[in-house]
Amino acid sequence: MRNVTLILDDGSRFCGKSFGYEKPVAGEVVFNTAMTGYPESLTDPSYAGQLMTLTYPLVGNYGVPPFTIEPNGLATFMESEKIHAEAIIVSDYSEEYSHWNGVESLGNWLKREEVPGITGIDTRELTKVLREHGVMMGKIVFDDEPNNVPEAVYDGINYVDLVSCKEVMRYNEGPDKKKVVLVDCGVKSNIIRCLLKRDVEVIRVPWNYDFNGLEFDGLFISNGPGDPDTCDAAVQNIRRAMMNEQLPIFGICMGNQLLSKAGGATIYKLKYGHRSHNQPVRMVGTNRCFITSQNHGYAVDNNTLGANWEPLFINMNDGSNEGIKHKTNPWFSAQFHPEAASGPTDTEFLFDEFVNLLK
Repeated sequence: MRNVTLILDDGSRFCGKSFGYEKPVAGEVVFNTAMTGYPESLTDPSYAGQLMTLTYPLVGNYGVPPFTIEPNGLATFMESEKIHAEAIIVSDYSEEYSHWNGVESLGNWLKREEVPGITGIDTRELTKVLREHGVMMGKIVFDDEPNNVPEAVYDGINYVDLVSCKEVMRYNEGPDKKKVVLVDCGVKSNIIRCLLKRDVEVIRVPWNYDFNGLEFDGLFISNGPGDPDTCDAAVQNIRRAMMNEQLPIFGICMGNQLLSKAGGATIYKLKYGHRSHNQPVRMVGTNRCFITSQNHGYAVDNNTLGANWEPLFINMNDGSNEGIKHKTNPWFSAQFHPEAASGPTDTEFLFDEFVNLLK
């Protein structure tokens, strides 16, 4: 294993060893506190442009599942067709794996996908630095190539455009099925699975596609990476769709932020984001609290919601917005991931509520 150094923008340096693909990379350094789920997280398009730190100390012990494609074109065990994270940072990498569904090691998968992985990092200290300072840019540099240092840029890049589909795609077509337009901002495969499980036709369109000329019964806005302020084309299309006050609309993660922007609210960047399987959220107006899977660095400013909107969920750790709803129209959203993958599925009922609104 070659020696590598993670260099943060504040000058902090963390020394480790390479176990993945050997190339220097740069990106926004974030941390995820989930204990499992690295195949799903690595293939989540929302991690595009980021160096993903896993706080759970032992990583790789259950290997990687096979990359198989279902008849509907979706990857069976992954959340997209490839790894989207720029790199993975762990404390203790287990090269030997044991799992009924494991077919290769995490290290071999990273090498095949040309994604760096580094181990031997004090991820506790790294997480403390990120919690105190906030997420920041970082670089992974190989010690024997000190002059080969990549440029670290994240802000201002439209990562949604990089991960969204490029053409209209249809799933589960049928003349008698309810039709849902899915605005692909970097959609996870399990979101599509959850819709297909409820026997609707899914019309998946690029993030900036004007879908208003299509025939459909409901609008779904997906998760995605980066800054929602780079997605004004999507916001404008959503606003035009909202001219039909009876049209059901459901947004998840980035979809929550884009729906909020279409309703007039503003977005701000969280200090270090929510990336875990155990974020507690409360449904506003009730004592119902759910444990949720999350992956986002931005949040909706509740104070900027219009008079016809109100928060639907609130984060019980920091009080930030976790979803909104319109007071009279069938429009709502969740900042967390009801489809999880990986993580708890306590809130998958939100898909049922959306599909039941379709007329």
